[in-house]
Amino acid sequence: MNDLPEILEGLFMIHKDNDVPRNIRMKVKDVVDILNNEDEIEIKIDKSLETLGEVADDPSVPQHTKMQIWSLVSLLETNK
Repeated sequence: MNDLPEILEGLFMIHKDNDVPRNIRMKVKDVVDILNNEDEIEIKIDKSLETLGEVADDPSVPQHTKMQIWSLVSLLETNK
């Protein structure tokens, strides 16, 4: 997956953003862990997309963070 460094950087930016609720930052950290594990790439992408979809649908997520998440989802989908 060629976009992995860019995706991880975007996830780390969200994880460090104190304007993002803590529960959302923890889910984003879970996605980082998923992408860094040894599963096959298709499994990692599917799990990540599922979790990020849940995060983006959460009403407590700030609008700018939702935009970042959808951008990362788009990058993940191009690598599927």
